Amino acid sequence: MQFKDNICLNTDSYKASHFLQYPDGTETVFSYIESRGGKYDKTLFFGLQMFLKEYLSKPVTMGQVWDAKKFFDAHGEPFNLEGWTKLLRKHNGRLPLRIRAVPEGTVLPVKNALVTVENTDPEFFWLTSYIETALLRAVWYPTTVATQSWYIKQTIKKALEETGDVSGLAFKLHDFGARGVSSFESAAIGGSAHLVNFMGSDTVSGVLALSEFYDAPVSGFSIPAAEHSTTTILGREGEVKQYERMLEKFAKPGSLVAIVSDGYDIYNACRNIWGGVLKQKVIDSGATVIIRPDSGHPATVVLKCLELLKESFGAVKNDKGFYVLNNVRVIQGDGINQDSITEIINTFTYAGFSADNVAFGMGGALLQQINRDTQKFAMKACAAQINGEWIDVYKEPITDAGKVSKKGRLTTVTNEISEWSTERVEVVNEEFHVDRMRTVWLNGELLINDNLDIIRERSNK
Repeated sequence: MQFKDNICLNTDSYKASHFLQYPDGTETVFSYIESRGGKYDKTLFFGLQMFLKEYLSKPVTMGQVWDAKKFFDAHGEPFNLEGWTKLLRKHNGRLPLRIRAVPEGTVLPVKNALVTVENTDPEFFWLTSYIETALLRAVWYPTTVATQSWYIKQTIKKALEETGDVSGLAFKLHDFGARGVSSFESAAIGGSAHLVNFMGSDTVSGVLALSEFYDAPVSGFSIPAAEHSTTTILGREGEVKQYERMLEKFAKPGSLVAIVSDGYDIYNACRNIWGGVLKQKVIDSGATVIIRPDSGHPATVVLKCLELLKESFGAVKNDKGFYVLNNVRVIQGDGINQDSITEIINTFTYAGFSADNVAFGMGGALLQQINRDTQKFAMKACAAQINGEWIDVYKEPITDAGKVSKKGRLTTVTNEISEWSTERVEVVNEEFHVDRMRTVWLNGELLINDNLDIIRERSNK
């Protein structure tokens, strides 16, 4: 059984029985996806196009339908064999759905619909809910990664505006997360979401995903960098030799090279090796050598490294009155998250160092330490057409006001003063509202194909 590309199996078990649960006469089910709140008060919408191209663009086959039938029969759930067979015959295996969404890269307040979906053929009213599992996952994960990355970008940007040169922002948060996620596909999706905001990444699959799905041949960049196996392979007595080897191989005029230096004693490495034995070679190379501490309390260690490197290499005060090191920089890639980045920045800027001196590498916290509840994502039915009449569909649990859902056929708009809101389609007035949603998918066809440059531009507005 081939299941990875089978949309009939890309669902939750209980969805298989829902075609029998809707009332007789049901013709259309209309649903929406939103962030109901969560850690951040805005979301950066991203990732839907990947899903549409990778999963919905491939017509369902009879073999896939029979595979699903055999699975659900054994699994204990009824399967809509008649419905799926009719879909193959009537629509050549393409899903009769209309999917509308705000443009990818848009940053907008939470509690607004990001995506709406409805069936376009009344015989397939059950399809809207059937794809919820896959569609919601395709939206919440990359959108949450992109949102977190965007908020961190604002923190670093503010520090650069106050203490340094904001032109270096794109390379201040580097993606170290490939090994810290649950799968290769997660690395690709999450890694590409981060690259909406920054241009530094070691997550190869994220760069490749953007090339395949967003017309971005090379969206992220990296530099030669050491790891502990290469710096400690000759033991303590060979530490200097291995650092020197990095300089010989990679340190050229104008180049960057990153060298993890806490294999034994990061402070000794900064003071006596980089600032002593190898100091002149660093200077003569014309490269910028980036020292990477990888243990200890991040804010404390970064500041101490900056102070030691300043003693050895010197620093100049920029026009904002903050020190910028000569020849060397620091990258902190251990224990990095939004809170620790803020603490590190506050610590070294209070001591008079510019944010130009420090970059960050973020791993599992960037791509893995989030979940659907980080931004409280949900997909809910909000309207249905039964026997030709549209009715509101909603939930209103007395035990949790935060889970009250929206009613009616919806679209997301801005008004004349650029305020965002989600409104019923029948009350949208072109004189006062700009509809921010577009039909991106219709009956098996992708109608909008955005590239990364456009998405990045939107996210910077």
